[in-house]
Amino acid sequence: MFQSPVNLRRVATFVGIFLLVLFVIEFNTRLEELNRLNDQRDQVRVLATQAIQTQAALQTRVAYAASTEAVEEWARTDGRYIQEGDQPVVPLEAPGSAPVTVNTPAPTPTPMQNWEIWWTLFFDE
Repeated sequence: MFQSPVNLRRVATFVGIFLLVLFVIEFNTRLEELNRLNDQRDQVRVLATQAIQTQAALQTRVAYAASTEAVEEWARTDGRYIQEGDQPVVPLEAPGSAPVTVNTPAPTPTPMQNWEIWWTLFFDE
């Protein structure tokens, strides 16, 4: 009998192994995509948590700013208002004393380099 050089069982085995390799490659690709998406999900969760914490902190600051305590604090410090019964204190100089003068040092000019001088001459208005 005539026997073909290609055995049908061998061909089926090679095709099966080839398909198995393709399935493994596809599975590996899907696993990599899953890991990438899980990493992105974790990053989004971190950002969402930070946003919620920021929102809570801002809501706390808004609630404090709307309270009477914050208004009184501002009025006493920045607004320089006084309440009834308070005695305002205005510092005055002692009689006969010379006013205190504070000498502010003159800033020292920084020397310019030659290219900066030329640049200023040609391009500055």
